[in-house]
Amino acid sequence: MIIKKFAVIFLSIVLSVGSLKADEGMWMLPLIQKLNIKTMSDMGFKLSAKDIYDINNSSLKDAVLQFGGGCTAEIISKDALVLTNHHCGYATIQKLSSVEHNYLMNGFWAKSHEEEIPAPGLTVTFLDRFVDVTSEVTHAIASITDPTAKEEALKKISDQLISKEIGSDKYLKGKVVPFYGENQYYLIISKTYSDVRFVGAPPSSIGKFGADTDNWMWPRHTGDFSMFRIYADKNNNPAEYSKDNVPFKPKKFLTISLKGVKQNDPAMVMGYPGRTNRFMTSFEVKETSDIINAITIQVRGIRQNVLMNDMVADPKIRLQYSNKYARSSNYWKKAIGMNETFAKLKVYERRASEEKAFADWVATDVARTEKYGKALSDVKSAIEGRAKLQYTLKYYTEALNSIELTTAAVNYAPKTDNRKPNGTPDPSEFYKDYNVATDIKVAKAMLKLVKEKVQADDLPELYKKIETKYHGDIDAYVEAMFKQSVFTSEEKLKAALAGDKKLIENDPAYIAGKNIADAIAKYTREMEPFRTRYAKGQKQYIAGTLEMKSGKAMYPDANFTMRLTYGKVLNYSPKDGVIFDNITTLDGVMQKEDPNNWEFVVPAKLKELYVNKDFGQYALKDGRMPVAFLTNNDITGGNSGSPVLNKNGELIGTAFDGNWEAMSGDIIFEPKLQRCINVDIRYTLFIMDKFGGAGYLLNEMKFAK
Repeated sequence: MIIKKFAVIFLSIVLSVGSLKADEGMWMLPLIQKLNIKTMSDMGFKLSAKDIYDINNSSLKDAVLQFGGGCTAEIISKDALVLTNHHCGYATIQKLSSVEHNYLMNGFWAKSHEEEIPAPGLTVTFLDRFVDVTSEVTHAIASITDPTAKEEALKKISDQLISKEIGSDKYLKGKVVPFYGENQYYLIISKTYSDVRFVGAPPSSIGKFGADTDNWMWPRHTGDFSMFRIYADKNNNPAEYSKDNVPFKPKKFLTISLKGVKQNDPAMVMGYPGRTNRFMTSFEVKETSDIINAITIQVRGIRQNVLMNDMVADPKIRLQYSNKYARSSNYWKKAIGMNETFAKLKVYERRASEEKAFADWVATDVARTEKYGKALSDVKSAIEGRAKLQYTLKYYTEALNSIELTTAAVNYAPKTDNRKPNGTPDPSEFYKDYNVATDIKVAKAMLKLVKEKVQADDLPELYKKIETKYHGDIDAYVEAMFKQSVFTSEEKLKAALAGDKKLIENDPAYIAGKNIADAIAKYTREMEPFRTRYAKGQKQYIAGTLEMKSGKAMYPDANFTMRLTYGKVLNYSPKDGVIFDNITTLDGVMQKEDPNNWEFVVPAKLKELYVNKDFGQYALKDGRMPVAFLTNNDITGGNSGSPVLNKNGELIGTAFDGNWEAMSGDIIFEPKLQRCINVDIRYTLFIMDKFGGAGYLLNEMKFAK
């Protein structure tokens, strides 16, 4: 009965489009025909639903891919040239760099296929199709209440559905993914390619221009792009790296528009948005603000200061820690912005108002009360009940887990099953980007912070050792641990692994790392009952909300599956009397230049091109060089690198950021304020061609002028 009821609710959502907002929504591709195509047509888009998503013929979805598991990219040539953001390629570029060949700092362009650099570990994934499996999955797990048994049943039915759908095709992979708070399920079929090679990128002075200061800000002047290429075997199938592999032949690649953009032009984005929480309750807003974000801001701020001081002082350390710093600082600044906008835009109060309306709606009907009456109370009691655990666990994961030595000790110590934790790099890869002196400073700062902020009876066992053996002197404990540990270098580690294993078991860094890991595991286990209660309440709340708003088209939260968002090129007013234009130009780069600040250094060659107005075919009609533009598309993390397409489905830019005034947008979309910041494709081509000398790549592209 529950299954049928939700099917009716969902059908009513699908069939009604009268209340759609063109700028809001991360829409699922299989539903475009029913939900969106008429609205898009009315806005000026010239595309059919099958132009966007077709499982039998090539369509735009075949030119859009998931890049490295956390970003989006697009194919822009017949020879599988891939365009994404500079910050999406950042980790790979850093990994391929050395002090002698610093591609992050100096940029790089391969002059031929032979010069393209293999990028081990980097993958790209194509969507093959969505398959609605709600009925099968719900039937298999509906009567199961035990979390472990439910997980096992979900895996069993998922394996069966994947096997049935994929058959013997060894190149396809499948995953069953929940939507609408586990009220609906889709099987996502995909294909992954692992021979991806680095083609080129501008120097960080262009690709990361503005760095932390400009991050999440408009106006923006960052050439945030990098290029790669996909290789396949002779049959165009996925294959591990081989010199015999050839450029992949895509089903679809994007035509590039040189026509530019103007206010109110239709614009759509296709990509893989990571996580939104548009059904988040007021209780979760408070938890996010007061615990998650607050601790993130504090801990990362302290650690980042340590890293930056060392990075500025030493070019080698700067290269080693560039990606680590960038990963940390991006969410650190986002957390700051979220808390600001939570308060400024009264997000807590708005969510509480919605919950009151929901509770009133539930209370007017006996059947609804029976189904949804406990939804909000379950969520509330779960959030409030786990507050102390969440607080302690967040300090453990943010602060103690950022000590690289103790984490490495746990990762690289021998395991009884001879396996290493998921995501653990090879020792040589880890030590290449590791500096002992920097980690000592981080360890001292983090251990002191946790001792100050976490109750004494919640501290890991290692603090008892600090008190008894080192008389509470954390600095002395850290110095001794680093001096005695075999995990401070790859050479010491190899020697220890070849010798007496008890040396590792008694290693102070391993003992500390195990203490930290055990403490995290303990608090994670204690969180489980609250997670179960929360999941139950959230599922009921979302199902009830969908029923309450039956007749209004609603999209599910982002979950790293391909989505489409459509809107237009649009300026905005951040405050009274101020209007931000929808485009920036190279003039702004020169205005921001500061030779004494690494964030705003402008390369000499770029200044020369600017002075000579040597912009080629990429300039605006008034002679200026465009850099970035705004749209009101609904995006979030994971959309970085997504193609921005015009009404004809032609590439006009690459999405790379959101704006400061709408940092609460993952929870509530702000139509007047929320904007998507994009690199203008003309700036990308200008930097590649005129600055980078890689104009030969234009020969494999297709243009609309």
